[in-house]
Amino acid sequence: MLSRTAANLYWIGRYMERAEFTTRLAEATLRLSSLSSGAQAERAAWESALQVVGEDESFAASAENATPFNVTRWLLLSEDNPNSVRSCLAFARDNARAARNAMTREAWEAINRAWLDLRARTSPGGGQAAMNLIDTVKADTRGFEGALSRMLRREAYWFMRLGSVIERGDNTARLVDVKYYLLLPEGERVGGTLDRDQWTTLLQTVSARNAYRLLYRDSLKPWLVADLLIFRAEMPRSLAASCAETVQLLSELGGSSGRQGEADRLARLRQTQLADTDIDRIFRSGLHEFLGTYIADNAAIHRAIAQQFRFG
Repeated sequence: MLSRTAANLYWIGRYMERAEFTTRLAEATLRLSSLSSGAQAERAAWESALQVVGEDESFAASAENATPFNVTRWLLLSEDNPNSVRSCLAFARDNARAARNAMTREAWEAINRAWLDLRARTSPGGGQAAMNLIDTVKADTRGFEGALSRMLRREAYWFMRLGSVIERGDNTARLVDVKYYLLLPEGERVGGTLDRDQWTTLLQTVSARNAYRLLYRDSLKPWLVADLLIFRAEMPRSLAASCAETVQLLSELGGSSGRQGEADRLARLRQTQLADTDIDRIFRSGLHEFLGTYIADNAAIHRAIAQQFRFG
């Protein structure tokens, strides 16, 4: 496979995963915003959503107020935001057009349909209209996942999945980090009513509410949510699951292409380090520091993948 095609496929995976995550984040924040008591709590919810996806400074530069409508539009539809769902789908479609010969017809049609459903939209609307738009995007991204799952387990599939899991790990780490250090208002008691609403929102973002109940059979506790999203490999969006699948996919690609190197070493090292710790040790040494290291390691693996498979 040409390196250019491999890069296209890898970025399709990243952009489609980013589009889905951002859509779910907007949905969960809309629900949390409706439960907020007062303008300050509502504003904090939307500002934290921008911080999760690293768009707080860009949005501030737009000089718009952090209202539900403005932030929802920025996250979903803004052409000025390169990480909006609209932008991600446009980038994914551009990459898919360049790599159509390596993809199934169903995968291409899923990406194209997702883009067509958004291309003429300029406003998310309010209330139910915004939720309807979100439901449309969620259905489109699920359609892509379904098409991807039916592809042959060969290089095209592996590169798209690799992009997805690298993006997924980054998103989960940033989400947990923001929740602990930015979302909870100063003076609010951990375990209080607002805190439970916020942790429920976090679980909704990563489709993990039922998973939490099944795995822990306990009332909502922040440290158990962190354990779920970091260590439970049976949870598809956990850091452990992303680490394990990254190692597996790089092994498959290495066996097929003969290209093994720094990306494999870094991915295996990260998986070993995660297996050698637990949630108690992380809290003692600092959750924020742990997540910051994970995000940096994930970026290093991304760069090593680009070099190893000559994406540059």
